[in-house]
Amino acid sequence: MNPATDDLRDLYQEMVVDHSRRPRNFGRPADANHHAEGYNPLCGDRVTVYLRVVDGVIEAVGFEGSGCAISTASASLMTEALKGKTPAEAEALFADFRALVSGTAPGGGAAAALGKLAVLAGVQEFPARVKCATLAWHTLRAALHDEAEPVSTE
Repeated sequence: MNPATDDLRDLYQEMVVDHSRRPRNFGRPADANHHAEGYNPLCGDRVTVYLRVVDGVIEAVGFEGSGCAISTASASLMTEALKGKTPAEAEALFADFRALVSGTAPGGGAAAALGKLAVLAGVQEFPARVKCATLAWHTLRAALHDEAEPVSTE
């Protein structure tokens, strides 16, 4: 057994449990001016992402819905990472996150740039759960582009 791998796996489990039991930014921020809905038919995850974008900066972000631990933890971690970012920075973060959890990120650069979000890299070991981890992110993109149709991971 590799102690570093075991430590990372423990951190992943601890972070997922913490953010799924006590999600950060759960709820609709006051004066949200963008929102979108997302649905993962594979496991029934549902999420609505709310944003308040002012002068080209995401001032507030929140989410509502229900889902598995990975989906909820990913949405919670996402909301923490987005405050103060521009929509373009949010799009870049989404691309890096998707590459990380799907196992297509080159080297370790994306993981380092993602901060706390990098803990979800372990999802790539479970391909069926990648959709759970990325649901809130796809919904975020729809909210940024004011898409009216619900997002589906299928």
